[in-house]
Amino acid sequence: MKLKNYFYGFATTLVIALATNYLWSTTTVNANAPRFQNSVIDNSIAQVPNNPKFGLPIECKLDQDCFILLYSDRDPSPKAVDFGCGRQTYDGHKGTDFAIPDEKIMAKGVAVEAVAAGKVLRVRDGIPDRRVKSQADKDKTKNIECGNGMVIDHGNGWETQYCHLRNGSIVVKPGTFVNAGTQLGMVGTSGLSSFPHVHLSFRYQGEIVDPFVGPNAKSGCNIPRNSIWQQPLSYKPTGVIRSGFADSAPTMDDLWSGKFYDTTLPGNSPALIFWVQIYGVLAGDQEHYQLFAPNGEGVIDNKKEIKSANKTWMGYVGKRNNSQSLLKGKWKGEYSLTRNGKVLVNITKEIQLN
Repeated sequence: MKLKNYFYGFATTLVIALATNYLWSTTTVNANAPRFQNSVIDNSIAQVPNNPKFGLPIECKLDQDCFILLYSDRDPSPKAVDFGCGRQTYDGHKGTDFAIPDEKIMAKGVAVEAVAAGKVLRVRDGIPDRRVKSQADKDKTKNIECGNGMVIDHGNGWETQYCHLRNGSIVVKPGTFVNAGTQLGMVGTSGLSSFPHVHLSFRYQGEIVDPFVGPNAKSGCNIPRNSIWQQPLSYKPTGVIRSGFADSAPTMDDLWSGKFYDTTLPGNSPALIFWVQIYGVLAGDQEHYQLFAPNGEGVIDNKKEIKSANKTWMGYVGKRNNSQSLLKGKWKGEYSLTRNGKVLVNITKEIQLN
């Protein structure tokens, strides 16, 4: 039986990102940006036109402090499927979205980098960072869906496009020659974006290329793969964005904003909430939440089944602090997500209640 001072919750959100192959012609240069000396393009990345290799567009440790949230859509119909035959995409999505956990980290600065040597063709900056939360927000991004970004020519018919960079962060201009790993700007939320990330699109001879399967690939997901990534990137359709504790019920907007990093809370907090934010849940996934008091007593043990697939998911359990009933000391939360008997997510978090 559920006691009145325990409570549970979950939330989902519609993930919105670049869904267009629109190439802009407006050029805005950051006057305060450092300048790079011109150099000869290293064409080694495109010596074999159908088998080049590219690096990552973001300075981070993949699946540790950044993650791939969305892949290219490989279904030409109004339905959508990613290269792993999963749902981490949407109809018409033409790139790979490398995301970071929230806007607090975004403000500190996460570099966007060139994936290979090349020449910058077009640049745009000056678009505000603003996560899209409604149709009205989406309407404001018309014709600037990519936000701040650039297009780079890598030679032999290969181009890359980078979108949603942080306003004012771009440090290259049209005509700049870059090497693999050259900083281009910072991860942001400009344009049609509902979470902080860089959207990367590849084009070969004007056609979009899914980097996980390579150029000239057939539609669908059950096809041969000729990855153009320099390092092997495994398909990870489900993973952790963030987790932690709060003194009130969190919202998805709170988490993307970067709230609730506390490692201690006052003993008179109105509640103690253990929350998780993950991506790529499917109908039938099993969640298991546990909350342990400082004396080791298990005060919450909640299992539930997820009813529908969602690209991003937030859930929580908690205990109200009725009459200061929460024990002071170190509390522990444990969470697992299981699919078809296999544990995909396993989280343990602790917080000090003073």
